[in-house]
Amino acid sequence: MFSLKNKTALITGGASGIGLAIAKTFAQAGASVHILDLNQDQAEQAADDIRQAGGQAASHAVDVSNQQQAIDVVGRIASREPIHILVNNAGVSHIGTVETTTEADFDRIFRINVKGVYNCLYAVIPHLKANGGGVILNMASVAATLGLSDRFAYSMSKGAVLTMTLSVAKDYLNDNIRCNCISPARVHTPFVDGFLAKNYPGREAEMFEKLSKTQPIGRMAEPQEVGALALYLCSDEAGFITGTDYPLDGGFIRLNS
Repeated sequence: MFSLKNKTALITGGASGIGLAIAKTFAQAGASVHILDLNQDQAEQAADDIRQAGGQAASHAVDVSNQQQAIDVVGRIASREPIHILVNNAGVSHIGTVETTTEADFDRIFRINVKGVYNCLYAVIPHLKANGGGVILNMASVAATLGLSDRFAYSMSKGAVLTMTLSVAKDYLNDNIRCNCISPARVHTPFVDGFLAKNYPGREAEMFEKLSKTQPIGRMAEPQEVGALALYLCSDEAGFITGTDYPLDGGFIRLNS
């Protein structure tokens, strides 16, 4: 079950954190993985690690906010092998209310988290249609459906990801393209560790515990847990699922409401 053998998967932001966990999980399931990331060195290291473990992986330097770059890299991949899966994972975070979010902050979040998803959808969907279908998985957030303090621009962007997911799922039903999204709560990634080190020097362990306890289940998710859900949703076993948002949140949405 959950085999991705003979499938080609493109994963944006696949060089670290959740994206890297998804890339490794997909490679273990037999997929030919293409890591699309702004950090070329990190992307190549991730691809090399996957190859060293016996998987198939390639790296591509791309700024997802640049539509032509997205079109070009997708075209190069498609010229060598058919594309079956797109995981729109690349994104950045931001802390602030509407009053503390500058126009530059807002534009940056929109450019990467919203336009970046659109650009990759725009680049990949024609190839999926030509191949007779495929799967798209977008990374949303619990912030898409809940009001989170000090996350104005970030919540805006993830709300857009959720509704783009629904729109794409409906528009491409007849093209055999499924589109879903995952909405994680807090996930323990290097980003979290860096955030704590920068903002709470000397109190990292204390604040990590505090943030963990905000999840009803009592801990943060691990990137591999997101990878496991992503694998299911992109596998043939999930063939009856489209237009759905999957909270992976330790009970955060339902048990906090």
